[in-house]
Amino acid sequence: MASNMDQGHKHEENEGGRSWVGIIVRFIVAAIVLMITAWLTPGFSQIGFGTALVAAVVIAALDWVVQKLFKIDVSPFGRGIVGFIISAVIIYLTQFLIPDISISIWGAIIASLIIGIIDAVLPTHVL
Repeated sequence: MASNMDQGHKHEENEGGRSWVGIIVRFIVAAIVLMITAWLTPGFSQIGFGTALVAAVVIAALDWVVQKLFKIDVSPFGRGIVGFIISAVIIYLTQFLIPDISISIWGAIIASLIIGIIDAVLPTHVL
């Protein structure tokens, strides 16, 4: 009987072992973290929840591409200074893909630091 429950549970998970609900929650948390970061960071325009959610998806997609191409963990503290810088670059590049966001280079660096600190306390693994 337990094996039937396990098989049913496997259908709710994607290939990475995370449930779709878990992924959606992670993007929502990442969007909230981006909104907080925008509020705290000079050089980062204030954004609404919808824009932050789209930005979280774009940042996750860029993160995935960099990880697949260069085999580098680009979380702000994932690979020391390299991960921190690449994370800042990804945040900076996001403004060119989403029209409602404006981020200076210093804003992206500060945002990468803030996101890294928040991620250390509340891991989202989306940013």
